[in-house]
Amino acid sequence: MISDTIADLLTRIRNGKNARHKYVDVNNSKMNRAIIDVLKDRGYVLNYLVNDKKRQIRVFLKYVGNIRKKSVLHFLKRVSRPGLRKYVGYKGIPYVCSGLGIIILATPAGIMDGERARECKVGGELLCMVW
Repeated sequence: MISDTIADLLTRIRNGKNARHKYVDVNNSKMNRAIIDVLKDRGYVLNYLVNDKKRQIRVFLKYVGNIRKKSVLHFLKRVSRPGLRKYVGYKGIPYVCSGLGIIILATPAGIMDGERARECKVGGELLCMVW
């Protein structure tokens, strides 16, 4: 049994990126699907497929370059964890790498990136940082 599904999602994507896999399979949950949606919208992953029979999501990783593949994802970090939750208001949402990365939040309006949360003026729980 996995106690922290978000950390498991980020670790599987990180390990797949480091091994230069074409795709990784992660557990299917509403939270994981919403995080992957944000990553897809911001261009960090190519696409994903949901397999309801196996309860898995297949995430296709994005690379740049033909000869030597370089991943678009450089760093994934879990911010809030089950033992220590971190909450911020919309004015306190941090910028990642001077705006080059994104921060993903769980807000009352749903899972969204920091830029959209600032526009909607909603705060929430800091889930992870990506750049």
